[in-house]
Amino acid sequence: MRQLGAAALAGATLILASCGFKEDQVALKLAHTLDQQHSVHRAMVFMGERLGELSGGTMRIDIYSGGQLGSERELIELLQIGSLAMTKVSASPMEGFVPEMKVFNLPYVFRDSDHFWNVLQSDIGKNLLLACERARLRGLGYLDAGSRSFYMNDIAVQTPADLNGQKIRVQNSQTAIKMVNTLGGAATPVSWGELYTALQQGVVNGAENNPPSFYLSKHYEVSKFYTLDEHTYVPDLLLISTEVWNKLEPQQQAWLSQAVEEAVAYQRKLWQESTEESLAAVKAAGVEVIYPDKQPFIDAVKPLHDSYQGTEVGELLKQIKAIN
Repeated sequence: MRQLGAAALAGATLILASCGFKEDQVALKLAHTLDQQHSVHRAMVFMGERLGELSGGTMRIDIYSGGQLGSERELIELLQIGSLAMTKVSASPMEGFVPEMKVFNLPYVFRDSDHFWNVLQSDIGKNLLLACERARLRGLGYLDAGSRSFYMNDIAVQTPADLNGQKIRVQNSQTAIKMVNTLGGAATPVSWGELYTALQQGVVNGAENNPPSFYLSKHYEVSKFYTLDEHTYVPDLLLISTEVWNKLEPQQQAWLSQAVEEAVAYQRKLWQESTEESLAAVKAAGVEVIYPDKQPFIDAVKPLHDSYQGTEVGELLKQIKAIN
């Protein structure tokens, strides 16, 4: 089905639509892998509405949610060939296209949420978005994906020692794999769509993600221990194909950029609300939420940070630490 979906998209990303729509209306196809309840999807709907208003109805966004058109990596590749206009992906798989993005998958790079957003809004964050153009992608903005923490089926993780020998699902990121292995776990890449079953059947003993994803995925039905160690802040990226972007008129680009800016601000508000609601919901469902001392985790991953000394990512780490 995914192949058929991708084939149907080919050559039809940026179109002049009729069939009940305004003549000469530009339609941008946007796909992502998240549930329609997710704050990101709701922000994408808002973005489409604002683009329609700003453009006087001459532009629209068609949204395909829930992985209908493929995994995040597949969606990135569809953008590269111009068969899909826009997508939202985690920064994790982006490290395979823009190596500097590895910095987001390193643990304990950011002191807290304020530090994280100060970095994203600095020249560091802007330059990382620009770096996407080397991969025929244009970074339009960052979306809040909060901080990632460990959740486990049968054990409460209080210290890194509790992760020893535990099979932990990670995203398809070499840096994420190194992080879990450095903490003593056995990193096991599993696709998001297969993770519930993998947890249920014991293929993995746990995983790591933010509170809204833990809740909306219903992983709390299987994993009854959630340790808020907040090891990484991995943003979501809103991307557009450079091929599609370059076909837009300057005014159309300006309308889209404004709609993105407003949607990013809206999503950050939704995210905060969703995080609080999700934690309350999983606690009510019987999940034990643990607030560990983070220092042992920070100490355990120091060798991983040190391994990047003298590299481009190591230089980025220095620059990030220097930002207040």
